[in-house]
Amino acid sequence: MTAPVSADNRRPVTETAERFLRAVVAEVPVARIAELHLFTALRQGVYETGVAVIAVWPEAGERTEATRHTVYTARYRLVVKGPDRGRWEFECVAEADAPLITVETVVRGVQRRSGDLDDPMRYDANALTHVLRLEATDTE
Repeated sequence: MTAPVSADNRRPVTETAERFLRAVVAEVPVARIAELHLFTALRQGVYETGVAVIAVWPEAGERTEATRHTVYTARYRLVVKGPDRGRWEFECVAEADAPLITVETVVRGVQRRSGDLDDPMRYDANALTHVLRLEATDTE
């Protein structure tokens, strides 16, 4: 199952969310992204943090629902106040290899642990290309 096309995952994102998504696609080719689940950013004190769970198609082979995907977790931490305002930390790490149904379980677990009541925004490669205003050559 891939992200359904909706008005929500096609609308512009905040400047920080766009920076985060661009950092992700610099690490993971956008054309291989099956699903990206972007959680609501959290602000605590002088920091804003964000998390995304990304399911990535294998480099070669058939793409079916049973296909195992590399599952990445991406995180950022932005200093929003104080003398270090603007300092940015980012990491994107391959964590597992799993089918999409398992990725959905991982996403629900992250949502439960974070206490986030809203569902994360779900993007596929096409929605990310649209939101980030990427050219076709940028997605290959």
